[in-house]
Amino acid sequence: MPHRTAGAHRTAGAHRTADAPRPADPAPPPADPSATPGHSSPIATSGAALRLIRDGLARSRAAALRLTWWTLLSAAPALVSGKALAVAVDQGFLMDRPRTAALGLVLFALCTFGGAWASRQTYPWLAEIVEPLRDRLLREVVTGTLRRAVARGTHREDSAAVAVAQLTRQVEAVRDSVAGQLMLVWQFVLTVVAVVAGTAVLAPAAVPLVAGPLLLALALFAVLAPATVRRQRAAFHAEERLAATTVETVGALRDLVACGAHDHAQRDVLRAVAAQLSASRALASVAAVRRLIVALGAHSPLLLVVLAAPALVDRGMTPGDVVGVLAYVLATLEPAIRLLVQGVGASWLRLAVAAERLAEAARPPEPPEEPCPALSPLDGSAALSEVTFAYGPGAEPVLDGLDLSLAHGEHLAVVGPSGVGKSTMADVLAGILPPDSGRVTLGGVPLDLVNGPDLSRIRALLPQNPYVFAGTLRENLCQLAPDSPDHALDDAVEALGMGALVRRLGGADGWVDPAELSSGERQLIALARVFLSRAELVILDEATRHLDAAGEQRVDEAFRRRPGTVVTIAHRIAPARRADKVLLLDGRRPWTGTHDSLLARVPLYAELVGHWNTGAAGPVDGGPGHGGDPLSGRAAASDRSSSRPAADPAP
Repeated sequence: MPHRTAGAHRTAGAHRTADAPRPADPAPPPADPSATPGHSSPIATSGAALRLIRDGLARSRAAALRLTWWTLLSAAPALVSGKALAVAVDQGFLMDRPRTAALGLVLFALCTFGGAWASRQTYPWLAEIVEPLRDRLLREVVTGTLRRAVARGTHREDSAAVAVAQLTRQVEAVRDSVAGQLMLVWQFVLTVVAVVAGTAVLAPAAVPLVAGPLLLALALFAVLAPATVRRQRAAFHAEERLAATTVETVGALRDLVACGAHDHAQRDVLRAVAAQLSASRALASVAAVRRLIVALGAHSPLLLVVLAAPALVDRGMTPGDVVGVLAYVLATLEPAIRLLVQGVGASWLRLAVAAERLAEAARPPEPPEEPCPALSPLDGSAALSEVTFAYGPGAEPVLDGLDLSLAHGEHLAVVGPSGVGKSTMADVLAGILPPDSGRVTLGGVPLDLVNGPDLSRIRALLPQNPYVFAGTLRENLCQLAPDSPDHALDDAVEALGMGALVRRLGGADGWVDPAELSSGERQLIALARVFLSRAELVILDEATRHLDAAGEQRVDEAFRRRPGTVVTIAHRIAPARRADKVLLLDGRRPWTGTHDSLLARVPLYAELVGHWNTGAAGPVDGGPGHGGDPLSGRAAASDRSSSRPAADPAP
């Protein structure tokens, strides 16, 4: 019985089954993600934030010491401000001494300006701590994300949108929040100490009126912290889910419209929007309650001192002492509590949750278990035996019992309608996706017995949108073969027809800015990189899609002369005509043979070739105007589509 493939594919990072345009609507996320398994407690969450701050201070000790010094100076004026006002009232205004009153007010103003000037001096040293911390955190998150993405045999569950949210909003949240903690928490502690000490010196009887409500306010703040942490985490979760759903839906608009599934997509997006709105409102409700802490910690002492003023005066306090205590509370303590609640409180919660999530994002993958014994492939031959693969346990297999055999040096062209599994087959053959069942061998060695370095050396997979980095052209071309001599570079440039591009960039040592390159130029650079490598199995996943027909032919001929096995996922008929063997994936069963034999015995292949030759209906596999896709009504527009070809006519 012939083996077959089925067209269940990925759409913008999400895995879909082939039975329907979109799966059943998923259950909404829990309102409190922290209550689900895998979420840590508020204590553990705060621990991640504390470790982040501790590491930042440890790596910038000199800046931390200077920051502490200037923070002390900025808080010192608060200690004498109340006394200055008391002197101005008692020895100035009440005794009809305007000069003394003026001197007291001038001293109060100087204290205020001195504190502001000292605060200004803290910012450069704060930047010396938080900017390197931000850069280090970005580097760790990017490194962890990339390592997990390329880890052999692993599935990346998060979408690109989640990674973008982590690298933008959440990293910036950590940066801003760490700055807030280092500035505001220390200032708050020093300010409270200054206010209580100043009140004790100026009017000891008023200390309970100030310290009592302050302690109650801080206790209430601590009680509210766990609930706020949970709601802040839920807000981050909802934001990431909305970003992922939006990017997934926008990336699959063509498929959704073609399948009539836009109503399902709309419900998914609106559900994510509603969840994000609900999480934001829940967080805002806690924030509103926290604002009452300001009234309790600062406004209540103010009211108590005013109401108790007659009794305090009867016990020996002067009117100036009362004014000084009020100044301590109103001008110094009230702003400090407001910063604690509105700035430090929210900032700490954002820091705690974001640090927890970014720590997970920065986590490197578990080191793979190297096969024992590890074997080295003998050559570039490859084989798939009874290979089955599906994107998830509930999905219909994309590859179902696929058999394929390639001898060393053989050239294979893979063709078929969009969304049928060509790129998935390439990923499985390259060892990027582990098959659910079956066996993949490379150079006569089972793929699971080849260690990572040998696999990277012996095979190369080149996608249609390859990676080109900012650097010299030589660095880009020699990335996989750093010791390539100049004559090898010249041969590769000549073989692939890159002479004009190399001259425009200023030679091999010219600077490459990926943003200034066309899609075809980026593909040429990546093709030359693989051409120079020692890979004995090269898989070109529509890697010449953005080249014209002449350029594609030149590349094809160059790789035919290059030693090794070549697998080309073709979007034109020419590579299939020139290939030693052609694999046709039709959504039901694979067909293998030469171009002429498939043309004679497989009507689907003849139909595909006919549309390629006539250029009818639109681009094949989304190619830029190089023929039509005869199955465009049966297949989606992308090889990673969520749709599936309908039943094909029996050959």
